[in-house]
Amino acid sequence: MSRTFSIIKPDATRRNLTGKINAVIEGAGLRIVAQRRIRMTREQAEAFYGVHKERPFFGELVAQMTSEPVVVQVLEADNAVPAYREIMGATNPENAAEGTIRKLFALNVGENSVHGSDSDENAAIEIAQFFSDDQIVG
Repeated sequence: MSRTFSIIKPDATRRNLTGKINAVIEGAGLRIVAQRRIRMTREQAEAFYGVHKERPFFGELVAQMTSEPVVVQVLEADNAVPAYREIMGATNPENAAEGTIRKLFALNVGENSVHGSDSDENAAIEIAQFFSDDQIVG
């Protein structure tokens, strides 16, 4: 078993889609082993998306992620990172496969409903930003 990190983004929490997204996650065989709804602070968002700091969309991204509550999660499965990335779908929902979270729920490429780690290394870093080991119960 391995773990990955997920965020249900503000566009989805605003539309009350947490349960529907969780159903897709669990239906795909991933187990939610930690979850909480938070209001991401500017500092948290800037640290989390720091890799994009020099990109022109950084300020807009931080503003979006702090605009409404988000749901941060730890997911567990065999090969959790690729498994979750597959069920998330392409970043642009127009290119996402049928049945994926982004095809089902995303509004557009900027409001694409979920984030998922892109590697095992980044998953560990991202999980540690929001959860301590004793908060993850599988």
